[in-house]
Amino acid sequence: MEHKTTFDQELSELKETITRMGLMVQTLITKAVDSLQKLDRRLAEAVVREDDEIDRLELIIDEKCVQLMALRQPEASDLRFLATAIRIVNDLERMGDLAEDVAERTIELADKPLLKPLIDIPKMGDLAVQSVALVLDAFIMGNPSRANAIWVIEKEVDRLRDQVHDELMGIMTQDASTVTRAIPLLLVSRHLERIVDHSTNIAEEVVYMIEAKVIKHGGNEQNDKK
Repeated sequence: MEHKTTFDQELSELKETITRMGLMVQTLITKAVDSLQKLDRRLAEAVVREDDEIDRLELIIDEKCVQLMALRQPEASDLRFLATAIRIVNDLERMGDLAEDVAERTIELADKPLLKPLIDIPKMGDLAVQSVALVLDAFIMGNPSRANAIWVIEKEVDRLRDQVHDELMGIMTQDASTVTRAIPLLLVSRHLERIVDHSTNIAEEVVYMIEAKVIKHGGNEQNDKK
């Protein structure tokens, strides 16, 4: 019983650390998009620095998961949780990298006026943050249904990305001098879309962890491992 109680405590602490990492990722995305809207180089540089902490947490969580697998001999459900945690924190780390990429685009643009008022990109940023919150909650609670809205978010972000692409391509076609200011914005829309892709990866991992089903693109079952 003591062994089980200790293991449960260690799992609880692990969940808290993963939650902290997820909250940091959400904050980083928000700061990165804010830095772009304000063309705030200092805020963008802070995002670049803060991503190092997310990288550090990934290593800590990975090490803890492997340690628990090796030393605690977890039951099948807990083993699946730990294996899923390793994959999920890798997705979170990549999201942090993508937020840093957005900040780096801000640094590129910081000494130039914005090509146009930003409308769709901030919407994409908000949706990206929502997507991380949804899937992280589903993972921590062990409830895949909590992530159902991710598929709606993914479609809307894809639509906004296409809208940004079409608008910026039209501007560049009319005036080639705008290319150096348009390309970074195109890349930002892609970075934010990729963050949501990583959220859908996490949603799929949570479904597999709980239901042993492999799904892709909004819940289409490809393989039932039960």
